[in-house]
Amino acid sequence: MGTWDIGPFDNDTAADFSYRIDKAEGPDAKAAVLLVALREVTETGDDDFLDSDIAVEAIASAALIAAQCPGGDPVTVSYGPKEPVPPLPADLRPTAVAALDRVLGPESELKELWEESDGDQWKAVILRLRAVLAGAGADA
Repeated sequence: MGTWDIGPFDNDTAADFSYRIDKAEGPDAKAAVLLVALREVTETGDDDFLDSDIAVEAIASAALIAAQCPGGDPVTVSYGPKEPVPPLPADLRPTAVAALDRVLGPESELKELWEESDGDQWKAVILRLRAVLAGAGADA
């Protein structure tokens, strides 16, 4: 995985995922791409080792969902989706929170990789996304 910074779209896997989102036709199809990425993470067992590429796609999905929440940061990086993401269903928020919790769990390859370098900064980005999503989930 080529990674150049700590943001949700600052790696090759997320950039490729953005392309898949752009290619999905219609609001429902775009939301479905995000949901599939989140469920790939949430449906892995807690004792199963979570692959980093799957985790990266879930983080990118969570960032797009959080961008539409109060207090969320817009996704304006050049490696994010080129097409505007339509309004997303609020029921994606709890799934995104659960996915981020799993990414930060003990059996996460991505977490292990980040702990070898800028783990604290990366974790702060993930926790910020989680806080926005969890706070918005209460309003949903």
